[in-house]
Amino acid sequence: MGTLLKCNKPLFSIRFSSFPNSLRSVQLRTHSFNNPKRRNPIRRCFSSLSPSSQPLINGTTLDKMDGNQQPGSPSSELWLHNTMSKKKELFMPKVEGKVGMYVCGVTAYDLSHIGHARVYVTFDVLYRYLKHLGYEVCYVRNFTDVDDKIIARAKELAEDPISLSRRYCDEFIQDMVHLQCLPPSVEPRVSDHMPHIIDMIKQIVDNGYAYRVEGDVFFSVENFPEYGQLSGRKLEDNRAGERVAVDSRKRNPADFALWKSAKEGEPFWESPWGPGRPGWHIECSAMSAAYLGYSFDIHGGGMDLVFPHHENEIAQSCAACKQSNVSYWIHNGFVTVDSEKMSKSLGNFFTIREVMDLYHPLALRLFLMGTHYRSPINYSDVLLESASERIFYIYQTLHDCENVLSQHDKGLQESIPPETLNVINKFHNDFSTSMSDDLHTPVVLAALSDPLKTINDLLHTRKGKKQAMRIESVAALEKIIRNVLSVLGLMPTSYSEALQQLREMALKRAKLTEDKILQKIEERSEARKNKDYEKSDAIRKDLAVVGIALMDSPDGTSWRPAIPLPLQEQQVAAT
Repeated sequence: MGTLLKCNKPLFSIRFSSFPNSLRSVQLRTHSFNNPKRRNPIRRCFSSLSPSSQPLINGTTLDKMDGNQQPGSPSSELWLHNTMSKKKELFMPKVEGKVGMYVCGVTAYDLSHIGHARVYVTFDVLYRYLKHLGYEVCYVRNFTDVDDKIIARAKELAEDPISLSRRYCDEFIQDMVHLQCLPPSVEPRVSDHMPHIIDMIKQIVDNGYAYRVEGDVFFSVENFPEYGQLSGRKLEDNRAGERVAVDSRKRNPADFALWKSAKEGEPFWESPWGPGRPGWHIECSAMSAAYLGYSFDIHGGGMDLVFPHHENEIAQSCAACKQSNVSYWIHNGFVTVDSEKMSKSLGNFFTIREVMDLYHPLALRLFLMGTHYRSPINYSDVLLESASERIFYIYQTLHDCENVLSQHDKGLQESIPPETLNVINKFHNDFSTSMSDDLHTPVVLAALSDPLKTINDLLHTRKGKKQAMRIESVAALEKIIRNVLSVLGLMPTSYSEALQQLREMALKRAKLTEDKILQKIEERSEARKNKDYEKSDAIRKDLAVVGIALMDSPDGTSWRPAIPLPLQEQQVAAT
């Protein structure tokens, strides 16, 4: 590797390798969430999915399926809200067909909470959608494994800081597998990039933007007139740009550490300024430049990183290289609890593991996608229950499709009725239009209702069962829904497995066993037989209170997970 002195080009080139050339053929690497497999960092960039945004039905695009009806022409343009300009902008990459994206990763000293989950689900959706549009994406997401918080936690546990951080990096990777976040192209760690960090600090010092004090190196914000351009803060209003108390040795309280001199018992690396370790902000500037160059397309993270972290990154990168430029700064909103940001420092957080202990990971993913990524989400049991019920309904509908289609896998016609094609075209257009409008996932999730209802009508109603080309319609609807779920990262390994897991978790929340529910169903059947409707209704209500809904049909009574009755009443009262 070279040094960071070369502007605009990464230290080493990252090869864009091939990827399945159609959305239809993409196979997501998913795992049972009860037994995730660990991954090694990937040292290459994935190429795109099909540049066509047309959904594929039985191997052909919709416009070739019916000569009399053409689908709409939703734009393949993508508009993203740029924090720098404070408005939505048309996405235009620096290199046609290719995207460089850097997202700030976790500081690995504890299990990650669902505020972290929101960040990485948000950028996983963006990553997937960019590939769906046909872009080759180099996605870099770092690990901070050298930091004050890591050192403090390691001291508490009498553990080596790097070893502790490595352990929590592995735990984070498992969480991301559960949530079906695709692995980034590269997952660099601070401890592996000290030469790059030191080279960048040298460049900043040589260019007159930093000064040394007793083995520490500080960035001088007064020497960078553009400081505050991202956050909109004026220099006199800024607080210190560090995670620690103001250092009286600074020329300006807002100056921030590029290099910290070694303290006894802490990990350190040799540098021109003596032994020490990097400040928090310099690491991302150095690693993004190492993998993407000084000028790339997208830099993302949570809203809390706008200041000071990303503001300081801009200052550092521009101080090291005048041509440094990021086209789009993208930030997601907070997960809140009682209107306060969820964070470890406030102690009001729920870890991803705690939530997944009671709710399916894809229910959590759906919950996080159910609000636009830039808006805050208020964490609540009722919203998680609602997401869990919704995803059960989606997978049950598709599972029913699967069962019916398995009996008709041959001899299906290629055409479908105009009314079915209209449903598909509308859904596809809603998907393309909403996703291209700053990733409006809530609209896409709401748009699922029509094709799912159409499927259930075709499968389960008297009128639907008489429809011409009914099975062809079911196959086409299932295909488009599956394609969209794949882009959203909501496609399970198998419908039946996901449904069983959702049932098991509903039982756990209800503190019941399936045998106990079957016993209650039997008692209720007996009560109905004896015309004891009061007892029958009481059994149904008792189960509904804990989130178990009973479904009567000519074939008998079955059960499914549902929002617990008290939470349903709370939901109604709130609206």
